[in-house]
Amino acid sequence: MIFRRLQSFSWQFLQPLRSVGLILFTGISLAFLNACSPTRPADQITDWLISVKRSGDPRKPISPVWLKVGTISVSAPFDGKSLVYRLSEGRYEKDFYNAYIALPNEMFATATRTWLNDAGVFRLTVDQSNGFFPYYTLQAHVEEFYGDYRTKPEAVVSIQYFLTAASTSKAASPIIFTSRYSQRIALADNSRAALIQGYQQALTIILQQLEADFYQKNLQLPTPLGK
Repeated sequence: MIFRRLQSFSWQFLQPLRSVGLILFTGISLAFLNACSPTRPADQITDWLISVKRSGDPRKPISPVWLKVGTISVSAPFDGKSLVYRLSEGRYEKDFYNAYIALPNEMFATATRTWLNDAGVFRLTVDQSNGFFPYYTLQAHVEEFYGDYRTKPEAVVSIQYFLTAASTSKAASPIIFTSRYSQRIALADNSRAALIQGYQQALTIILQQLEADFYQKNLQLPTPLGK
């Protein structure tokens, strides 16, 4: 009887200590994981926009007709408004407290159209909603669009572009040009502002490369329909 009482007393005494130990262990584990994650203000929702601006004089157009920026698709899970972070080899996290003010495909389409218009690559570059018949169409697929926090923080952007032409020849391939561009930009710190700045720097370099390729690869643009 005495032994059972002692055993019961020991269990009652040790149970709170075990609970405290479990709480401490959980807290330390979470703190370790969060140390590698970007800093997050508590319960503060912020909207972000990816926007780039081309500098310098426009070029001589490679075609006297217009280009339409068509469909730009984005791979999941990067296609939503929430910022996405890569925290380990197979672990990604969406940040519902920090979101883009527009969908990623819309931001990439606007940035591409504005850049090529400012560059003067074609006579005019219009968006998908425009009613003009497109002689040439530029489409894209965004394969990667996330903040990589596995080691040193980086902004990661990868895009595959496709330039196509409408043609009366059934034998002709509609694809004139395709190229994949990828950038990893080191971030100054773990803040959201640094990540957005990294995205903008990555997209600027990609659009500079796309513009240069239109001129350096001597694209053989087929004669537009009706010309």
